[in-house]
Amino acid sequence: LGKVRKRIMLNTMETLSLNPARIAIFLLLLLSACLPVCCQGEIWDYQMKDYKNHPCNRQCEDNAPPRLCKYEFLVENYYVLSKACYNCPFNQSDCFRPQCTPSDGVRRGIKVVNRMMPGPGIQVCLGDTVEVTVDNALDSAEGTSIHWHGILQKNTPYMDGVSMVTQCPITYHSHFTYRFEAHEGGTHFWHGHSGTQRADGLYGPLIVRMPPRLEPHRFLYNNDLPDHIITMTDWTEEMMSSKLAKYVHYDYENRARLLLINGMGRYQNYTNGNNTFFTPYASLTVTAGQKYRFRVISAGIMNCAFQFSIDNHRLTVIASDGSPIQPFTTDSFNIYSGERYDFVLEAQASPLRNYWIRVRAYGNCEVYKTTQVAVLKYQGAPDVLPLGGTTWWDAVRPGAKLNQAELKNRTDNSYEITNLMSIEVDDNTMFGSPDKKFYMAIDFVQIENLRAHNPVFYPFNTTVQNLKFYSPQINWISTQLPPSPPLTQLSDLPEDIFCNAETVQKQCKEEWCACVHLYEVALNDLVEVIVVDEGRISHAYHPMHLHGHKFRVVGMGKLNDSTTLEKIKDMDIKGQLIRTRSRAPIKDTVIVPDGGYTIIRFRANNPGFWLFHCHVEFHAETGMAMVFQVGTPSEHPRKPKNFPTCGHWKFNGFEDSTPRN
Repeated sequence: LGKVRKRIMLNTMETLSLNPARIAIFLLLLLSACLPVCCQGEIWDYQMKDYKNHPCNRQCEDNAPPRLCKYEFLVENYYVLSKACYNCPFNQSDCFRPQCTPSDGVRRGIKVVNRMMPGPGIQVCLGDTVEVTVDNALDSAEGTSIHWHGILQKNTPYMDGVSMVTQCPITYHSHFTYRFEAHEGGTHFWHGHSGTQRADGLYGPLIVRMPPRLEPHRFLYNNDLPDHIITMTDWTEEMMSSKLAKYVHYDYENRARLLLINGMGRYQNYTNGNNTFFTPYASLTVTAGQKYRFRVISAGIMNCAFQFSIDNHRLTVIASDGSPIQPFTTDSFNIYSGERYDFVLEAQASPLRNYWIRVRAYGNCEVYKTTQVAVLKYQGAPDVLPLGGTTWWDAVRPGAKLNQAELKNRTDNSYEITNLMSIEVDDNTMFGSPDKKFYMAIDFVQIENLRAHNPVFYPFNTTVQNLKFYSPQINWISTQLPPSPPLTQLSDLPEDIFCNAETVQKQCKEEWCACVHLYEVALNDLVEVIVVDEGRISHAYHPMHLHGHKFRVVGMGKLNDSTTLEKIKDMDIKGQLIRTRSRAPIKDTVIVPDGGYTIIRFRANNPGFWLFHCHVEFHAETGMAMVFQVGTPSEHPRKPKNFPTCGHWKFNGFEDSTPRN
């Protein structure tokens, strides 16, 4: 066969040699045929889609058949105000060109999907199958993965997207296809779950709408529009890998000066002569007399809570983390990293004009008075910016405040998450004694962390105060990810890399403990977790997120600025921790009050390996995480064929030579 191919090629060249024009045409045809394969590569598609008009982004109907919803995500390093932005911000219309990411005007590198920030929204109906092919085009051979935050992955734990827990990172210039069913209705989001990629812009909304007969609040609003999604995050002036290295190895600085709403805002000014220009605000449009459902997502990265409000409007909250609640009307609500809230807004403001949507940051962001605004535009109102200032102080909103977990002495107008009532009927997680009960102390610990200190050259105790690294830990253990994902390669991992508070072989309050922090629970166990934020070193926020399960928030309380695990245990034994016994709210992410506790309960009915971690990027990345193994490997769903593997390798000779044909 090879001789025949060679003869055909020689005959072709001999024929073409008689005519130079034919040779040129032949070469052009050969080049054009080769380009998609040998030059572009299959991952490059310069018509990157935003999927706003995706056929699955539709009005959901009762008894309609589910659809297969396909998406292609190209993950790459990109840049704020790149050449795609032309003359933005001097020409405001240029800021809305395809593939322009204006951000808040601060030029910096970012990591994005399809050159958008936030990335493309996935909007489907309950029961649809979602299929996302993720192509990794990150420079420097960096791996990646995508987590579908709020999707429980029943029967598909391999699609959870957690690098080194449920899968290997997607390697450079390769692709991985996630495929799962959208069983969980509500407001969710997707984000990078390898390193700190979420903090550099790798996130976007994931909305699963319900058919009318299953939507309990469908009579409260007229409109549930695809454009009425608000995604917010605090933001920094530099890429996160550099900031994380500085946080661990230098001055522990983890504050954010910037904040974005739907990837936009104003911060950096640009001048042209006597004129000053800014990048545009995000805007959302309503019509007077209508009622709208808005969906709010916090992709926050630092130790910051966001207070959300809209001038001259009250907000009727109807869902949290995708789960419906009894309608709760408030003037503002706090939202922590990983949380989502849906609210109904009645567009009845008078006079007819535009109004500020305000986000005011607390915690470490309060140092810089970090804030941002967007515009609620009324159809027919004058096309001008709203009245009122846009500073952090201007965003103070009186009246009812929801999710005020950090207040010890709550006022009549301040409410915590346990004041909300679930629409869902009480299930068997609310009653009876748990099969497994875990006390988990979270805090920053003064310990000789070998990742950040060297006991010979710069030990913790002799390092100057502002350069010490205080280790974010659970039960005095820093979690380290394994060399292979335990969900798919458990047999490749030595048993001694796993530990927990009961099995660790060290005195972890005196010596740094680091391992794959793991607890095993039997399939269908009723699990109760009491998370205690001791708050001894730093008054920080820790929103805890559980993969693979939703939980009931049955208790929450703030005792003081600090407390101890022993005190909370003693109070629990004496029956002094008050638990909600009916209609406790259902969530997957919840704040733990500093100097207090949060009690959650869930039925471990989803076999797999599931991460439980603080959703503040730096805290999780430096150890504040653990894994629940639900069920034995024999009880886990079947692994997909040819699933990627990774792990340690050591030279052990060569393969036997095989004769070639």
